This record gives sequence, C-alpha cells and structure tokens, in this order.
Amino acid sequence: MISDLNIAKNAAIEAGIVILNYYKSEYQIKHKSYHNPVTTADFESNKKLKEILIGERPNYGWLSEETVDSNHRLKKEKVWIVDPIDGTNEFIEGIPNFVVSIGLVNRGEPIIGVLYNPVTNEIFSAGKGFGAFLNDTPIQCRAKKNLNQMLVLNSRSETDKGLWEKFKNIFGELKPIGSVAYKLGLTAAGKADVFASLRPKNEWDICAGNCIINEAGGKLIDLNGEERKYNQRNTLLTPGIVAGKNEAVNKVFMAVKI
Repeated sequence: MISDLNIAKNAAIEAGIVILNYYKSEYQIKHKSYHNPVTTADFESNKKLKEILIGERPNYGWLSEETVDSNHRLKKEKVWIVDPIDGTNEFIEGIPNFVVSIGLVNRGEPIIGVLYNPVTNEIFSAGKGFGAFLNDTPIQCRAKKNLNQMLVLNSRSETDKGLWEKFKNIFGELKPIGSVAYKLGLTAAGKADVFASLRPKNEWDICAGNCIINEAGGKLIDLNGEERKYNQRNTLLTPGIVAGKNEAVNKVFMAVKI
C-alpha cells in the first residue's frame, strides 16, 4: 500500500502543476482580509489536494486554509493540514517564494511534512523517525554559535511594519522573504540558522514545516516557549514562533520573546 508520505508528495507535485498553469498568467484575485489575498490558483490547488489526499485516505480529517472548517476533524486521530499556496502574495508578485504545504498529524503530533516549490522544483519532505530531505538529499538544521553571527529568516510584512527594527543589531543578518512554510523548509535544510516570526500563525502555515524541522534535528516553539499540538479547535498559534536547531532557537527565543 502506498505510504502517507508518498501520497503527500504526489499530491504536492500535482497541485504544483495546477499552480504553474496560473503563475505569471491571468487569474482572479479576491481579498479575504487586509494583506490576505486568495486567487484562482489557491482554490484549484486546494481542489486537487483534497481530491488526492482524501481520495486516498477517506477516513482522515481535513483542515485547509481554503476550505470552510468543520468540527468533524476534531474527532479524527489523523488529519491532513494543508495550505494550497503558502505565500500567495509572492505568487501574485511573481516571486518564486511560495510552496504547497501538506502536513499530517496523528493525535496532534506532526508525522508527515511535505513542502513543494513548483518554480524551483524543491521538495522538502519528512516522515517521523525517517529523517528530512530536500529532494533526495538528507538535510539537517545548522546554526552558528553566537547571535551576532546568525542568519535569521523573517517576514517581509513584519519587516515593512518595522517590527524587527529593534533587533537589527542583535543578529548577524535579518533576511525577509515570503512564505512561512518555505522559510521553515530552508531553515531545515541549513540555508539559514533560524526562522522567527513575531506575529500569530495558523496551523496550516507551520504544520508540515514543523515536521520537517523536527526530523532535521531542530524544533519549533511559540514565543511562550511551547511546542504546538495540532488539530486544535482554534487553529491560530500566538504570539509568534521560532524554529531551527535547538540551541539556536533557545538563544533567539530569549532575544525576541514577547
């Protein structure tokens, strides 16, 4: 029988094909709220993901940014937690910093994570106990010892709002790029020391990346110092997150905690 990880990877790739049909092309844009757009590509990707993931695992629950939520998922042990396009703003701007994000949780614990960037053809993946990979290459979180040497990935919107101004002399470099999930993948692959956000995140933003970070030898905590148990009634994680190699996360947490 095909594994959950292979199902998730196949679904991500198929959704990526759908997304590329719209990338730098014509599509409809709506705004769910301020700075929170949704496009035809988001909806079509969501449709493809649900078709494959629930088609293969009809007894699993479902939580997606682009599906009206149902409390039915709270009764399920295993739940798919997905974001059809994490980084919709970047998708609209034609910046290749967005991914299809697919997580699977078992009793609230992330056990599968897949992130797929269809433009760069990067696929970050992990299964609990089996390690983390970028395409077929094993990956590990890496971090420099001192804060003033660290490369910290952060949010474009948070940077634009000036939220990181008071921290700019603490870290070696602050690098704002789009997509929460993509930043988690890059951090798991050792391309940055830490990813940190000072604003709340939804479960679909971080679930898949959390699994990949864990399997790459790191951790993800909120700015209260707690790890997330997923498939909660309230999907919002507050007040922000830090993710990366354990020692680096602890240091950055102490520097930025609210």
